[in-house]
Amino acid sequence: MEILHYTFFQHALIGSLLTAIACGMVGTYVVTRRLVFISGGITHASFGGLGLGFYLGTNPIGMAMLFSVLSAFGVEWVSKTQNVREDSAIAGVWSLGMALGVIFIFLTPGYAPNLSAFLFGNILTIALTDILWIGVLAFCLVLFFSLFLREIMFVAFDRDFAHTQGLPVRTVEYVMMFFIAVTIVLSIRLVGIMLLMSLLTLPQITMNTFTSDFRKIVWGSIAIGFLGCVAGLFCSYLFNIPSGAFIILVLVVLFLLAKAIKAVHLRLKIEGRR
Repeated sequence: MEILHYTFFQHALIGSLLTAIACGMVGTYVVTRRLVFISGGITHASFGGLGLGFYLGTNPIGMAMLFSVLSAFGVEWVSKTQNVREDSAIAGVWSLGMALGVIFIFLTPGYAPNLSAFLFGNILTIALTDILWIGVLAFCLVLFFSLFLREIMFVAFDRDFAHTQGLPVRTVEYVMMFFIAVTIVLSIRLVGIMLLMSLLTLPQITMNTFTSDFRKIVWGSIAIGFLGCVAGLFCSYLFNIPSGAFIILVLVVLFLLAKAIKAVHLRLKIEGRR
């Protein structure tokens, strides 16, 4: 337990909590709206921004955020106004982002940048600046969900019905796409580009095993996400392996455990009726 006295580990725990809050809220909307592959497309599109940032010698995270936000708005706009299927737009953004990232990184002068922290994640390297940014994001998400939870739930479950109720569906959709893009970029340090989509879905589907209540899924996803992050951090420290892989592995185990508990509960309930 002496590792808890290290500043870098304390930063990692704080970053894990704030990331779990952001991903828990955004991920519940993503899963409910069935936007999982959009989040995957945005995640991989951010790789193009990372490559451009390295090539220009600027902050790669800032460029990745720009790419992610533009990709999110682009997919939303193309699929809603240009008569292009959503999955086709996602595939285009996904492949374009990865291709641009590879090209820019190859053209970057000097030594090739270390991409492992961005591809596979290592929250043990998180800085105080990263914590401040993810803290601002978590605060904005909590504020937005507190003020507009009804509108978010209506749009997430049935956007057509939300239209009939006179709700600002398009505004909510674009604001949530913005939050999805920013959450993805600021969470790259935690699990990396290759695994980030799982952090936005596994805690949510684990909670969905026991409840369909939107609010309970949000809170449960935050708790499960933070638990997975903490367990992954300790395993990462002990085995000296990037934390992202361990975090996702823990979340998968929790999901399988939840499914097993649910199956046993149903079996006991059926036997009790007999």
